[in-house]
Amino acid sequence: MTGMFPTAGRWRTGYDREQVEDFFTRARAAYEESEPRADGSERIDEHDVRAAAFDLVRDGYSTAAVDAALDRLEAAFVQRTRSAFIAEHGEAAWMDRTADLATTLYPRLLRPAGKRFRAPEKGRGYDREAVDELMDRLIAYFDEGGEMTSAELRATTFPSVPARRAYHEGTVDAYLARAVEVLVAVE
Repeated sequence: MTGMFPTAGRWRTGYDREQVEDFFTRARAAYEESEPRADGSERIDEHDVRAAAFDLVRDGYSTAAVDAALDRLEAAFVQRTRSAFIAEHGEAAWMDRTADLATTLYPRLLRPAGKRFRAPEKGRGYDREAVDELMDRLIAYFDEGGEMTSAELRATTFPSVPARRAYHEGTVDAYLARAVEVLVAVE
């Protein structure tokens, strides 16, 4: 172990050190490659960084430190993708592409509060009111130039409540991942 990040401490849980180091080693190699791999093997990009997940173990790496590094790495991949796209197609095309992606978010934003996502079938889910508050902030961001950053959106957490007052977690998470993608693209 090389000690890439601070640890959570002997009695606390953090991300599995080996998994984190393996991912960041592969991600760095992928980022430094200037040409696609000739062997056709999988490359890591901003989507892979956003989807990265690690097991929680005792005395693992600090989740906050690793998550912050993932945010920076994702932004670096997006910036590289953006630069390459703009060099080939122009900045207007990048903004059009981003606007198209943003429009996929609107149908849910237009739904009435309390009905923006499906409810879990049983158990628990994300507090509907808390999610709707965030959705209202997204509406303000898109329609009125309100303040919001991808890091802020990514760090948002919601209270867990019984299914009758909740939205389905997976559906909300997938939607927010798309919203983060849009915000990162314009930051």
